[in-house]
Amino acid sequence: MAVTVADHLSVSELETCYRASSETVAKSHYHAIWLVAKGRGIREVAEVLGFAPRWVELLVARYNADGPGSLGDQRRGNGRPARILTDEVLMALADRLREPPDDGGLWTGPKVASWIAARLGLAKVHSQRGWDALKRIEWSIQVPRPRHPRAAGADEHETLKKTSMRRSPRRVTVTPTSRSRSGPPTSTASG
Repeated sequence: MAVTVADHLSVSELETCYRASSETVAKSHYHAIWLVAKGRGIREVAEVLGFAPRWVELLVARYNADGPGSLGDQRRGNGRPARILTDEVLMALADRLREPPDDGGLWTGPKVASWIAARLGLAKVHSQRGWDALKRIEWSIQVPRPRHPRAAGADEHETLKKTSMRRSPRRVTVTPTSRSRSGPPTSTASG
């Protein structure tokens, strides 16, 4: 039984789309439609491309009904729209990151998640969403590399001495040894 392919594109245009496609799913779909349009049978096309014959039939039916836009990976539209990391929240976050966090430290994923939760009126937002938000706005938590200690001035040396913790010397503990209690004393002398 010969299958007909709708003339949305000519056979040569289908071949061009097949050869030019950089998306692997679309490339294989165009390949299947092109081969069927050239007059190859469904079973032959399925065997050549490693598809099930039923899948080739579905591809042809989809192409005939909806045209070239129906080929390729159709999963892009699946899922729900963002509820937490919306464009509005990300733009507000980018503005907020210009100032240090309320505790005066550095911005981290958990701090950003707390800020997002407060902004959206939620009890809590998972810490990972904070990290995801930082990545989405291409924020990089980088601390400048410390300069060489000898490059510091006298006042910086004094500040460091005052704020650094001093290590206390380790106490050496001596473990007392005593005679073995596993049995009576024995002599190693031959006798």
